[in-house]
Amino acid sequence: MSQFLYLYRMTADSRQAAMGTPEQAQQSMQRWMAWMNDLEKRGHLKDRGQPLDRTGKVVRGQAKTVTDGPYTEAKDLVGGFTLIEARDIDEAVQLSHGCPILEGGGSVEVRPVMTMDF
Repeated sequence: MSQFLYLYRMTADSRQAAMGTPEQAQQSMQRWMAWMNDLEKRGHLKDRGQPLDRTGKVVRGQAKTVTDGPYTEAKDLVGGFTLIEARDIDEAVQLSHGCPILEGGGSVEVRPVMTMDF
């Protein structure tokens, strides 16, 4: 089994629409928990990860220039992450199809985690 990182992306407008009312937020959380529980039950969940705050900073280049977030140049913001295990990237992509963020116009970026031998 290999490890893969899911990066959850969506626009601020999509996030607001999905979480607009307390009822919508609760329903969204229930869908997320059901999906995570299914991944865990099937042996794919390595780390549930965490949602990310919409603020932050970026440090760039040798001059170590710091800019504030959120990042207006980005259309989609990374809202969180999860670490899973799968046979290969095709299985990791297939497992991502159940992610609730897709119902709200968001996306899941599936990235293989490289193994570093030191």
